[in-house]
Amino acid sequence: MTGLWVLVATLVAAGAVGLLLRVRNGRVRDAKPARELPTPVTDVLDPASAVTLVQISTTFCAPCRHAKAVLAPLAERTAGLHHVELDVTNQPEVAQSLSVLRTPTTIALTPDGRELLRVGGVPKGPELLAALQPHLTTRTSRPGVVPVLGNRPKV
Repeated sequence: MTGLWVLVATLVAAGAVGLLLRVRNGRVRDAKPARELPTPVTDVLDPASAVTLVQISTTFCAPCRHAKAVLAPLAERTAGLHHVELDVTNQPEVAQSLSVLRTPTTIALTPDGRELLRVGGVPKGPELLAALQPHLTTRTSRPGVVPVLGNRPKV
């Protein structure tokens, strides 16, 4: 009988942890306090874009591929938005200095390196875009790129 209670408690605990992780995955969070950015990050910032999405990834991270599949098209069709994937497999000090505890983590940065927000896990495109909308401007005008994105059908 004790074994049955242990099994039930384990299943309930596992279910609670799974639900917590599912709710937190892809959630847009406020920026971390200002800090000096590591050189690999400052090197990838795009001065021509209002916001650069720096996706912190590792080589064998399966969700990182999904994050890239969400972020790359989002950046392509949104004016003022640039996406870059930064592999930190061989440079864990970069992740540590940015307080990144999991991959993928996406950090939205201004051209001067100010952090706007961050997303742990695979981002949800519409939520991320809504959070970034106040920061996006038409600083650049690329042909075929719309300044404001709504719910458009996929092409």
